[in-house]
Amino acid sequence: MRSPLLNIPDTYRQLIFLLCVIACTIFLDPPFALLTGLIIAFTIGNPFIKLNKKATTLLLQVSVVCLGFSMNFEHAMQAGKEGFLFTVATIGVTLLAGFLIGKALKIDKNTSLLISNGTAICGGSAIAAIAPVIKANDQQISVSLGTVFILNSIGLFLFPVLGHYLHMNDQQFGTWCAIAIHDTSSVVGAASKFSEEALKIATTIKLERALWIIPITLATAYFQHSTGKVRIPYFIFYFIIAILISTYLPNHFSFLNNNFEGHTLFQWAYIFGRKGLVVTLFLIGSGLSLKTIQQVGWRPILQGVLLWLIIGGISLFVIKGLI
Repeated sequence: MRSPLLNIPDTYRQLIFLLCVIACTIFLDPPFALLTGLIIAFTIGNPFIKLNKKATTLLLQVSVVCLGFSMNFEHAMQAGKEGFLFTVATIGVTLLAGFLIGKALKIDKNTSLLISNGTAICGGSAIAAIAPVIKANDQQISVSLGTVFILNSIGLFLFPVLGHYLHMNDQQFGTWCAIAIHDTSSVVGAASKFSEEALKIATTIKLERALWIIPITLATAYFQHSTGKVRIPYFIFYFIIAILISTYLPNHFSFLNNNFEGHTLFQWAYIFGRKGLVVTLFLIGSGLSLKTIQQVGWRPILQGVLLWLIIGGISLFVIKGLI
């Protein structure tokens, strides 16, 4: 049923939307920004829906790069090194489990592969990279993205609560977020809700994980005999450059650290990154539609949930040292 609020003039819808964006940057934290976006989507609708996808992708990438200006290269390398083997193992286990679960639930091959890769690597980005290689149609892509988005939304609210309940430290929670939550936006949203240190660890490990888009996509193209173009997430390399700048340039270019209203340029970049990620989650929520949810169906959701329980459960037990 169409909401009567969708019938209000576009000018008012646009004004409400922009006020919500401003409110997100000032008042809201990541989970509630996402919730606000969902409320907008199901009441007045997103008045800028045609621009939403491009704006969300660009803002997410710029915000993640800005977070790099708060990090130390040696610490980031250590976090990445500690999470490397864990990343490889969990990606392999998730892809294998996804194949078997998809077969058991009789989900079509492309949809099952997209959900598996989205769970194993980095959500929507992995789906967007794999989809043209396997020649997935719009329906298969929508179902996969819808499944991942629903679970991302739950994870953003649930993981910080579970982390505190399980008495996880910053290292443990940051690693768990990066491994078990799909999209980068939800990973950094959940980690930022937990602590600053968890955010840095989660961002580093998640982006290292996202680089696996390249070999996984190339391998898929090889086995599928596909000539589709492989999408490389270049913004991850800009994130690394930002870390290098924040680590080494201040020692040699002191003018970069001149205070402006109590903050250095690097600190302002970090603040912009944090605020940008909150707005990104609002945009993600506002871009959802009932049609997308209705397309998903119970089988893909079940596959996504089972994969989520597998990767989340195994990673939690390993991180807590129980196995």
